[in-house]
Amino acid sequence: MVFPMLLAYLIATPFLAALFIVSLKPSENRLIERTVQAAALIGAALCVNILMTFESGATFIVGKYLALDALSLLLTLIISSVGCVVAFYAIGYLRQEVKKNIIGPRRVKQFFVLFELFLFAMLVAANAANPVLMWIAIEATTLSTAFLISFYNKPTATEAAWKYLIINSLGLLIGFLGTLLFLALPQGMSEGGIMTWADLRAAASGFHPVVVKVAFLFVLVGYGTKVGLVPMHTWLPDAHGKAPSPISALLSGVLLNVALVSVLRFKGLIDLSIGDEFSSMLLMYFGLASVVIAALIIFAQRSYKRLLAYSSIEHMGIIALGLGFGGVGTLAALFHMLYHSISKVLLFLASGNILLRFGSTKFEYVSGVIRALPITGSLFLAGFLALSGLPPFGMFFSKFLILSAGTESHFGLMIVALVALAAAFYGFFRHVSPMLFGPLSEGVERGEAQISTIVPLCILMGVYLVFSFFFPEPILAVLHDAAGMISPK
Repeated sequence: MVFPMLLAYLIATPFLAALFIVSLKPSENRLIERTVQAAALIGAALCVNILMTFESGATFIVGKYLALDALSLLLTLIISSVGCVVAFYAIGYLRQEVKKNIIGPRRVKQFFVLFELFLFAMLVAANAANPVLMWIAIEATTLSTAFLISFYNKPTATEAAWKYLIINSLGLLIGFLGTLLFLALPQGMSEGGIMTWADLRAAASGFHPVVVKVAFLFVLVGYGTKVGLVPMHTWLPDAHGKAPSPISALLSGVLLNVALVSVLRFKGLIDLSIGDEFSSMLLMYFGLASVVIAALIIFAQRSYKRLLAYSSIEHMGIIALGLGFGGVGTLAALFHMLYHSISKVLLFLASGNILLRFGSTKFEYVSGVIRALPITGSLFLAGFLALSGLPPFGMFFSKFLILSAGTESHFGLMIVALVALAAAFYGFFRHVSPMLFGPLSEGVERGEAQISTIVPLCILMGVYLVFSFFFPEPILAVLHDAAGMISPK
């Protein structure tokens, strides 16, 4: 009973926090902030408790609606830990926005209610025991984040929110059609109840080969829209570029992974049914297209937040490549997922500090970041180097292993990906170098704003550096178990 109760408490924590914040007056900002901090710490503590006592290879069922296995635990760990750091950063970030009259004090309550509901929906999606609940939860993330993307009520932000809402809703509708096809494939498995993932895996060997291919294609296109895979990526740069920086961090560092793992759940079913050749081929080509297109578009960017958004498309493509290559590539892809979450959240939070100081996300108005914000600028540079996969950062090893996995049987794809990655690095460096090291923009003050927007960045950088050389045994075991679930071979 321990695991079901801990999981239930973990998922309920942000939802209860949102309800409590709703009951507060908008003027009670300090109490709202304390509630957000308490929920973040409780969620992180519960997740660590689950991680430390999780048994390798186990699956814990909580009724027909929730289940915990290695893959969902990996996602839960990312959601809870990153969510905790972002929550503390968001408090300091919104204080600065209120101080600068960017938003009114009443908007703080609205932000944190939607923020907690966003975390709640992602936790439900990560631990859903059946595909229908998972789809509902992912759709719920679309609704909660649409209001956050349009948070500043600017025409461009409203346009980005509508684009995000329409494209993702249509994509998830296609994904739902694929889900219904998967649910219709088993013969005589369920009498009026919703089939769980375990039920579908048990019946997978009897799936019709043609129907299961069509179903998986619908799922990949549908949920791939949420992942940001090319060509379903068009919403992502606008949404990530216009949302408040803490939300951009969660969208890129967490939500994309939740959607990708949803695809992997269905990949497990089709692999059990007809083998992994079909699903791997689709993941490889969608992944390669994402890497190549993102690398080309990075050169034309004029905004550092949009630059980071296209970088997210590139890295989701890298992860998809690793999953498509299989074998060691699968494990490397999960390592890459973890590294990308930490580094991308770091960069988006740092970009929030830069935006607060310079008042613009466009490169032409931002120069001399290192001089104006020495700690933020240094951490942004370190995050860029980490994200680019330069040694000794951990992403160097995950990229190397992913490309190595494709050398033997997909050498051509690997070469194209390698050239695209080199181009992406040059394009990124071409934009970031003058922004960080150029002359200080006229009229810009020097010095960090406040410690509450610096400490979260330092924590993320410290964790990334530790994980580049050493992984705690419980996390390493979860990564290996999750890779085994995706690619049993």
